[in-house]
Amino acid sequence: MSGSDTTPRMLTPDVAAARAGQMLNTARWAADSFAKMDNETVRMVVKAMSEAGFAKAKDYAEWAVRETGYGRVAHKIMKNEGCSRGIFEKYGDLDFVAPRISHEAKTVELARPAGVVFALTPVTNPVATVYFKALLAVMTRNAIVISPHPGAKEVCADAVRTLAVAAQSAGAPAGLIQVVEEPTIPLIDHFMTSDDVDLIVATGGPAVVKAAYRSGNPAIGVGSGNAPVLVDDTCDLRKAAKYIVDSKGFDNSILCTNESTILAFESVADQLLQQLKNARAHVCKPQEVEALRKLLFTDSGFNVDMIGKDASLIAEAAGFRAPGAEILVAPVELIQPEETLVREKLCPVLAFGRVDDINQGIAAARSVMRKSGKGHSAVIHSTDERRILSYANAVPALRIVVNVGCSLGASGFETHLGPSMTIGTGFAGGSSVGANLKPENFINMARIAYNKSDAEPFGVFEGLARDTVAAPLPAIHTFPSTAPSAPQAGGEMRAELRQLIQEELKAILTA
Repeated sequence: MSGSDTTPRMLTPDVAAARAGQMLNTARWAADSFAKMDNETVRMVVKAMSEAGFAKAKDYAEWAVRETGYGRVAHKIMKNEGCSRGIFEKYGDLDFVAPRISHEAKTVELARPAGVVFALTPVTNPVATVYFKALLAVMTRNAIVISPHPGAKEVCADAVRTLAVAAQSAGAPAGLIQVVEEPTIPLIDHFMTSDDVDLIVATGGPAVVKAAYRSGNPAIGVGSGNAPVLVDDTCDLRKAAKYIVDSKGFDNSILCTNESTILAFESVADQLLQQLKNARAHVCKPQEVEALRKLLFTDSGFNVDMIGKDASLIAEAAGFRAPGAEILVAPVELIQPEETLVREKLCPVLAFGRVDDINQGIAAARSVMRKSGKGHSAVIHSTDERRILSYANAVPALRIVVNVGCSLGASGFETHLGPSMTIGTGFAGGSSVGANLKPENFINMARIAYNKSDAEPFGVFEGLARDTVAAPLPAIHTFPSTAPSAPQAGGEMRAELRQLIQEELKAILTA
């Protein structure tokens, strides 16, 4: 087979617009139809999707590692299972369809689905994110079109098809779940800027988030992580070390919630280093630290070839050996962003710094997060509630987890924050949401509110519960025209925005 046969053709803008329009028209019809379904039907559809995804968790984990070269199969299985059956177990009994009636407040709340959701998924956590976004969208009666990162497009396309078949077999309309099988810049650009997209949910690097927010459509995007981990002299050092190593080594550290820099109290730093060694961390010598620094960070930024690689392979690439190591620990003198090793590293390399006390620990954590990680995650290992509260009040993170690994703690799988593959970073991190993404983020609530005076009685809505759930009025949708549009007011500004979006999308697709 020739090279031209295996290389996807770049769609022209006109063809891309037509293809996006066709998929969005199908999604709109499906969303309007699905919005009329009752809660039991929706629940059965979501359950069927979750079980289909769960059944393929191992196959897709192996496929994802083959296709992307990132992470570990066993850990991807855990994520795929947690984001399929685990999501259903977490939210399956909740009702996002029936009216919510409050006699005390004299209100009736009606769930309004967004409609058509366009979701971008990353190369680092491909299938788990597909599962997560699709299940949340469908359980809130939305249609979803998923555009995977090109580096994971084959496994993601198959995963989306698996969910779509399961949903349709359980009663969902055709076209409720679709995938962009060959993501290109013109095609994604048309999806993101289309008036037929009601919500964009973007998980990825800064470029994808900026593109989503500049699209002109409602968007949920998330910022980058860079979690500091403070270890004081009141915690169980053996347990803390095991939590840290297990977390930083989980799926070779490609969750954005992974630990970035240890900030250890000086009084226990040497003991902690020994416990880290006992937990299968390799503590680097000064020359090894310098070799890691040169390997991981270049003039153009982080060395993406090292993302999600085993610790022993990274050590070998840096010129030293660390056989059997789960993670590499790199002691550093400078705890500031100018020290590259304290920046976000989506690989099992963890910086290690020393602090005198809680005040210096807080200052160091704030310094680490000065350039990246704001609004994301932080962790503390301590039994001193005053220190924990002081740390949580001072660090610019919106999830501060205690005595747990940050990777699965901040993402909600080992805490009660809510399991999520999309971590909201709030105002500080440039995100429209500050919590772990949940079903509620895919709906708005219309509210009937009565006069609060006792002189005006509240109505009886219980018997009308199903009748009050009305599908949105059908809109008239046409395929995009291939003819050039006439100049409009603000056209130059719109053109500039589109150019910015295309530049950011190019960064995504070539990453």
